[in-house]
Amino acid sequence: MNNISHLSDISEGETAVVTELLNSGGIRRRLQDIGLIRGTPVSCFLRGTAGDISAFLIRGAVIALRREDSERVIVRKC
Repeated sequence: MNNISHLSDISEGETAVVTELLNSGGIRRRLQDIGLIRGTPVSCFLRGTAGDISAFLIRGAVIALRREDSERVIVRKC
């Protein structure tokens, strides 16, 4: 079973650990600033009804990310 996935693929209530960021430029820096770095546990807190925006619990803070940004974060499901 493959535990590697995109952050955008984890379900509400599921937790995963960041393994890699494929984002570049300003969005990469922003994601790193909010704590999305290798080894960080991330939980999906809430999914938007259209699936375009999801809220994630990252280092004690709830952060909303667009699908296009969360698709470029590689995680390992726990």
